[in-house]
Amino acid sequence: MSFKRLETDDFVISADAITGVCWDKGVTTLTNFFTSSVQAAASSGDYFLNIQDGPDSSTSESVQFAIAYGQKDGSGSIPFNSSIVKNSPSSTVYGQFRTMILEDENSDFTFGDYTGTEFFAISADRARFKESLLPGSLNLNISGSLSTLRLTDNSKDVASATFIGSNKLFQIVSGSDGSAFSGTGYSVNSGSYGWFLPDTGLILLNAAALSGSVADGGCGLDVTRTNTSNLTNNENLFLAISRSANFQLNSQETITSDFVFVRPRSSEFNYSLNPSFISGSSGELVYDNFIDNPQTFVTTVGLYNDTNELLAVAKLSKPLIKDFTKESLIRVKLDF
Repeated sequence: MSFKRLETDDFVISADAITGVCWDKGVTTLTNFFTSSVQAAASSGDYFLNIQDGPDSSTSESVQFAIAYGQKDGSGSIPFNSSIVKNSPSSTVYGQFRTMILEDENSDFTFGDYTGTEFFAISADRARFKESLLPGSLNLNISGSLSTLRLTDNSKDVASATFIGSNKLFQIVSGSDGSAFSGTGYSVNSGSYGWFLPDTGLILLNAAALSGSVADGGCGLDVTRTNTSNLTNNENLFLAISRSANFQLNSQETITSDFVFVRPRSSEFNYSLNPSFISGSSGELVYDNFIDNPQTFVTTVGLYNDTNELLAVAKLSKPLIKDFTKESLIRVKLDF
């Protein structure tokens, strides 16, 4: 075993983006949507509705995303206390997302140029995507009572993403594959159709824009603003997505690689420290022809720190012959 200190220019760092489908089982487009009666009837059903790719009776179904409805003043759900109508599951959902996304309990959601008090949140299941959702991959059809909307993010129409606090976002517009069909792609009176937040795996849909008339750019989505049910709004959006049978979404992750270049020069690593290479009694080379013409075979590269601790090992696909007439360049790739 021989050692050599690596120099600064022996290290090169590279980052590559890898994309893949978001949905389970390698499906690029979700066309079948199911809810769980067990989850809907549980306490969590007051706040969100899990959407699966198969019925409860299936042995291979899994949650793909969840739907939640948030309203600033608590409308659209049953109050926890009838005397305090503004304190309900919908206001809790609104407050939760306001804190997480806006990072300010006093701010409001502004969709494009419209400040809204209600939204639908579609949260991709964390097991479905890698590091983040892929901008430009969102294609979501929503069929309301009046028409069907085709929605996407506007990542290809803007020079860079907008940031709200530490959250990167794109506006959701009428269009496909990351670009609006025309103009800004906003609704007529209610701003954009929502926010696409790739790093948090969230899609916020502007309820006012979806429930508008066709003339206003809406699809007539039924949004209940009374305090009579905790399930109605989530179920209404679920049915609108299910009827359209088209939900495309991809994910991405950045793989960082550290390349280490190990350069055995012609004068280096030509003698082995293997005990069979030298005589144990005299310390001389066992074979005289190795004195002027030594020959070794490189099989392994070990990377050590300054305290002589082994950090990584790279195995060559085949032994690399080494003598005074040969130099080598071995590239070690570390992915993390």
